[in-house]
Amino acid sequence: DCLDNFKDKKEFWYMSKDANESQKGVKRSDKWWLPTVKVPPGGLSEESRKWMQKQKDCANQVLKASMAINAEVLAIMEIPEDYLENLPKKSRDRLGEASYKFITAEFFDPGQFLASMDLSSEHKILDLKNKIEASIIIWKRKMLQKESRASWNSSSKMEKRELFEERAKIILLLIKQRFPGLPQSLLDINKIESNKDVGHAILESYSRVLESLANTVMNCIEDVLYADEVAKTSAATKSPDN
Repeated sequence: DCLDNFKDKKEFWYMSKDANESQKGVKRSDKWWLPTVKVPPGGLSEESRKWMQKQKDCANQVLKASMAINAEVLAIMEIPEDYLENLPKKSRDRLGEASYKFITAEFFDPGQFLASMDLSSEHKILDLKNKIEASIIIWKRKMLQKESRASWNSSSKMEKRELFEERAKIILLLIKQRFPGLPQSLLDINKIESNKDVGHAILESYSRVLESLANTVMNCIEDVLYADEVAKTSAATKSPDN
């Protein structure tokens, strides 16, 4: 329904790649792969801008729902033995010294952790996600292995590992929220490839496609709203009153 609503909209359009520089509109530098949006010289009408914002909210709800469904299905799927066997024994070895110290420090700020990371490319973001997911599993496995050894010392270590696991989960959630539409992680790929449940496979695939589509629609709407802001700012600058 959200996509169908756009077919009769005339206040914005997309420029051909062959258009000369004077005809091209504005493009956000972080979305270089999307087509260039053009809006009227004075920007969108107030009615159109409100309508665009409503469509953005709609797409955002679809994105959140599809992400939640996909995460739930993947959580149900079993972790294959091949993946587990390839994990190092210590989370420090998977995370790296700097990331490990940050997560296990007395004071922990997930936002500051992400700000300290190099997230300049999709590959680097995915690599961090892979490391965080692996560390969560390593800590969880160690806690399960230690449960039978009931001593004050082991109990204290388990509490710390549980705390570190929760911190890693918070980071993972922030990554998913901040970078929707990321390719599947190494853990996800292993789970999907070893999954034998047809129902889970269908639901995972459908929710993933829906998530990707909703994210694309969101990006396109944000481009239109950005072009509108630029057009309005430019019109105000050229106004005789300025």
